[in-house]
Amino acid sequence: MLGRRPGLPYPLVIGLLAALLCAAVTAGIAAGSIALPPGQVWGILAHRIHPVLAEPTWPVVRETIVMDVRLPRVLLCAVVGAGLSVCGMALQALVRNPLADPMLLGVSSGATVGAVCVVVFGVTVFGAFSLPVAAFAGALAALVAVYLLARSGGRMTTVRLVLAGVATAEVLSAVAGFLVVTSGDPHKTQSALRWMLGGLAGTTWPVVWVPAGAVVLGTAVLLGVSRPLNLLLAGEEAATALGLDVHRFRAALFVLVAVMIGTIVAVSGSIGFVGLIMPHVVRLLIGADHRRALPATALLGASFLIAADLFARTLITPEEIPVGIITALVGGPFFLWLMRRRSR
Repeated sequence: MLGRRPGLPYPLVIGLLAALLCAAVTAGIAAGSIALPPGQVWGILAHRIHPVLAEPTWPVVRETIVMDVRLPRVLLCAVVGAGLSVCGMALQALVRNPLADPMLLGVSSGATVGAVCVVVFGVTVFGAFSLPVAAFAGALAALVAVYLLARSGGRMTTVRLVLAGVATAEVLSAVAGFLVVTSGDPHKTQSALRWMLGGLAGTTWPVVWVPAGAVVLGTAVLLGVSRPLNLLLAGEEAATALGLDVHRFRAALFVLVAVMIGTIVAVSGSIGFVGLIMPHVVRLLIGADHRRALPATALLGASFLIAADLFARTLITPEEIPVGIITALVGGPFFLWLMRRRSR
């Protein structure tokens, strides 16, 4: 695993990352087809918290833009970025592979199949929530498949987990591609492809709460098991010698991380590389201790995805680029650099 001795005091790093997140949130809300002054953005937010905190000197339409259009999207970006980053860090410890990321388990591909089925076949059983519900159901089905394939003799080894996840992801990606190619409707094909590339357009408040709850609770659990995660970094034999039931712990954490990923992907589509890049950047800053690294990873991941989404929706206005393209353009070169660094 990558990591080095921390060069900066931990409180300073957390403070800087919190300031970075605050700046990213401000920019994400202020920028758009109608630009808003940062001071006005915070004035609107303060007024909504309590009317005494700010005098409403802005047009009502601007308050609607902030509270009903941009703020839900920015918050969902923060939730998705933090969740993918935390899951990536946990997975890299669980499988002891620094190149592991949330897409490794095949859960994302399962969610993609569920979402593509809704788009291609026009399923509307759950109304506006049909797509996220189907995506989560697909993610859950993929989770069960990988879990069953990875277990052998009541145990789940790292090699079997990785192989089962990769194989399941490839098969499900092929299924999703087949459904898109044979849909025969260009509009449906385009909608499915845009979802597969990841995006957060059209986010509303009801969509935010479920993934936010899953990420907060999941991160809290991961923080609670920081010590066993640290033990895994030393190797399975060392962790077992120190009293950790490695196979049971890995199976339980695998389920937790997969459910978190399924919940996230159900509302955001497949957004790659976030869970790969952010853990490594944090380890370079403060080391590999999960008690310190997990909060920092969540803050950095949230800031990164807000910035990527801002870039995606303002680069060629009024068109919007799927945010997964932006994260891939950033993550691909980083992946290659990481491979070269490890080969040395």
